[in-house]
Amino acid sequence: MQTNKSKFNFLRSKLWILAAIVGVVLIGIAVVAFNGSGSRAVSMGERPSFVVKRGPLRISVTESGTIQAREQIILKSEVEGRTTILFLVDEGTRVEKGELLVELDSSQLLDNKIDREIVVQNAEAAFIRSRENLAVTENQARSDIDQAELALEFAKLDLKKYLEGEYQNKLKERQSEITLAKEELQVAEEKHDWSEKLFEKEYISRTELQIDQLSVEKRRLDLELSENKLRLLEDFEHPRDLAQKESDVRQAEMALERTNRKAKADVVQAEADLRAKESEFERQKDKLKKNEEQIEKTKIYAPADGLVIYATSAQTRHWRSNDEPLDEGREVREREELIYLPTASAVKAEVKIHESSLEKMRAGLPVRVTVDALAGRTFTGSVAKIAPLPDAQMVWLNPDLKVYNAEIYLDGEGDYLRTGMSCSAEIIIEEYEDATYIPVQAVIRVAGEPTAYVWDGRDFQPRTVAVGLDNNRMIRILSGLKEGEVVLLAPPLGSGVVEEAREVASSGGEEELIGRSESADQDEGARPRTMGGPEEMQQMRKRFENMSDEERRQMRERFENMSDEEKEKLRQGRTRRGRPRGRGAGE
Repeated sequence: MQTNKSKFNFLRSKLWILAAIVGVVLIGIAVVAFNGSGSRAVSMGERPSFVVKRGPLRISVTESGTIQAREQIILKSEVEGRTTILFLVDEGTRVEKGELLVELDSSQLLDNKIDREIVVQNAEAAFIRSRENLAVTENQARSDIDQAELALEFAKLDLKKYLEGEYQNKLKERQSEITLAKEELQVAEEKHDWSEKLFEKEYISRTELQIDQLSVEKRRLDLELSENKLRLLEDFEHPRDLAQKESDVRQAEMALERTNRKAKADVVQAEADLRAKESEFERQKDKLKKNEEQIEKTKIYAPADGLVIYATSAQTRHWRSNDEPLDEGREVREREELIYLPTASAVKAEVKIHESSLEKMRAGLPVRVTVDALAGRTFTGSVAKIAPLPDAQMVWLNPDLKVYNAEIYLDGEGDYLRTGMSCSAEIIIEEYEDATYIPVQAVIRVAGEPTAYVWDGRDFQPRTVAVGLDNNRMIRILSGLKEGEVVLLAPPLGSGVVEEAREVASSGGEEELIGRSESADQDEGARPRTMGGPEEMQQMRKRFENMSDEERRQMRERFENMSDEEKEKLRQGRTRRGRPRGRGAGE
């Protein structure tokens, strides 16, 4: 039993020794790493601090991206709708110009072509029928017009014939009948007179005398009848016949006008029908031609020699992407990118720059690019272009995230680089050989000025500093700090709140000030205060509480009349007081 105890003590001592060795090693590694990074932590009680350093400082922005060919041909699906891939050339294959790369399903298009050909034939037949109908309509129109013009001409001739011929003949006939009847009456009267003389001398009988008297009466009646015929001709027959002939002329004129209008309307209608049939025929032919072009587009050939790269392999994918890898049997949509064919060995890196870093960026900045697939190698280049507007797809995925697409042209031919490789691009904004710098979180804004808390031997005191650019880790100090000074890594936000509270009090912001004093009271236990502590805030709060109602009303009116900029400043101060750490000088 004594042996087991001694063994236990021996093992325990060994473990303590091993733990001590491990602790020393870890401490040594930490010291080496810390010294290697050019920084050293100084413990001032429970508050972390940093020694102001001076030396080389690089201001850069690092973004991840993808390697792409600088010059390449993008082959897309030009077939309408969605189609299925029947044949797909293997990725990485070197192809020659004219070689088949992709074949899409064309069965539905071939069926549509047969239907379209039938429709085209029907449209052509309708067009030919309409064209012939136009010729018939024009011919019929000319015939109808000629007939109407002839009828008018005949009506005018009939009128002229009546006035100059028929009426005059009838008039002369009636007048001659009257003249003849008068002559016959006169002869009959003379004969009757002789017969009376002869009867008196008893040369003739009474019967013969009576016959002569009857002859006179008959001739007198014939004269009256002839005169009545003349009166009927002049008073009734002539006006009626004249009106009829004139009416026939007018009717013929109107009939000619109707015929002209109808002929024009028929021709116009036939021409419109012909144009419609022709347009329909041309439209159906265009559809057939488009259908044939769509069938041709189901086969995609290489427009130039190159290396086949699938678009789905080269494109940057995100977690909401629904694109499947390109493969036979997969459906593709119209205008979808299928294959990239690089036409030159020059490459570029495509990255997305966050809007917070955009102000520092400009074309021409040098860039150091590392590729995940080529560990240990670094490529150089420069910023070629930056998009003027944020990436629309990223904005759609996350409206609160604004990133701008940028292209970085790499130096050299890029023989080892392939499209689609993941990379990391460090865009160098400035490089200083001798700069004073501290961590970004060591600087806050007090009363609108960048401020750092510097150790004076007893406590950290605020000091206004002038700052330059930062790389999201270190910020350059232009003035206000010297190498070797110690600054507080977590400056007390309460001092900044007090400074803003004083401004609020001077402008009448009673409610905002009381709210901030309450927050200051609650934060008292979180960290020590060196200026503007809770006692001062409590005094300000009591001062407001002891005001009269009239004074409070006046202060409220002044607060309501504050500008939007002043109110926004108060809101920012209120938001800033609740944060546990400083936001840095860039805030």
